[in-house]
Amino acid sequence: MQQPSSDVHDQIAALAQEAGFSKAGIAPIPPPGEEAPELSHFEPWIERGYAGEMEYLKRRDEANRLLRSGLRIAVPWARSVIVCAANYNTEAPKSIDPASAESGWIARYAWTGDAGQPSDYHDVLLRRLQKLEQSLQQELGPFQARCYVDTGPLVERVYAKYAGVGWIGKNTCILNQELGSWLFLGVILTALDLPSGTPIRVAQDRCGSCSRCIDACPTGALVAPYQMDASLCISYLTIEKRGPIAEPLRAQMGRQVFGCDICQDVCPWNRRAPVSQDAELAVRPELVNPALAWLAELDADSFRSLFRQSPVQRTKLSGLLRNVAIAMGNSGLASYVPKLREWAAGPEPVLAEAAQWALARCRQ
Repeated sequence: MQQPSSDVHDQIAALAQEAGFSKAGIAPIPPPGEEAPELSHFEPWIERGYAGEMEYLKRRDEANRLLRSGLRIAVPWARSVIVCAANYNTEAPKSIDPASAESGWIARYAWTGDAGQPSDYHDVLLRRLQKLEQSLQQELGPFQARCYVDTGPLVERVYAKYAGVGWIGKNTCILNQELGSWLFLGVILTALDLPSGTPIRVAQDRCGSCSRCIDACPTGALVAPYQMDASLCISYLTIEKRGPIAEPLRAQMGRQVFGCDICQDVCPWNRRAPVSQDAELAVRPELVNPALAWLAELDADSFRSLFRQSPVQRTKLSGLLRNVAIAMGNSGLASYVPKLREWAAGPEPVLAEAAQWALARCRQ
């Protein structure tokens, strides 16, 4: 195996662009005890309950160390991580733009399609990562590697920072000065040792005194700059949370039925972000400001057909309908009363309870 040269950043960036990425870099993986300072906050973050019910974030090894508190804990052979970003920004409306009270909101990242068909960005990015890995294997010779898109035992944004992809914003998203924050991240863990003296390209934090994301968060999930209580985040509530959502949070959820874009929509760095020309991550127009009444009529078959190979599958039909019921309640529209009554009398207890809550708000 040939060792990467000192200009490895430029080498990877060029090959990543050929594979279809907008930005890429490589960061070393320090041994346990020498991890990036951001990872030292992971254990206290878990202990505060900020991970909510996301048990996969709480996994530990036999020595009781959190797997995501250091990559070499989970993957001892890993010596460097290649982080790649794909731009998914669109010209479509923002979630904060004026919209009909009859519409819901699905997070921008879940709009993706290819030639009108659903496409899951996980699959799109994984194919590109594998292509990049193959190119690097040809350039450097065989080396151990593993590709991940949201499924690896690491906090991707921390390594994205040290790979020079961007800085971690106050909303905890990766921000790039030219691209903004509408970025999908994928990583390749490698056994490649970076040459001594290889510069670490850490992007400068350019959030400054801005606090728009913190001020705009409806549920107060951004408890401090660079700190999120994920258990309060609308994305967590509408996607990861199973069962009923706490009543005090429901009114703040507004019309969000899958994910939330508010903290990114208000970010000044996204005003100048370029629109993606990526055909595999194109917008499915029917998912932009979708009618709540349309979503409410989905059954198992139509949900599966509409969201086949889509991130929306993660919330399942039961979760989506629960979220739609809450959005209907937040609209206050009496036209939703018949559907809400149907759900309130139905066999699904979580949906029935959400519908009963919504009925009380629609009758005002």
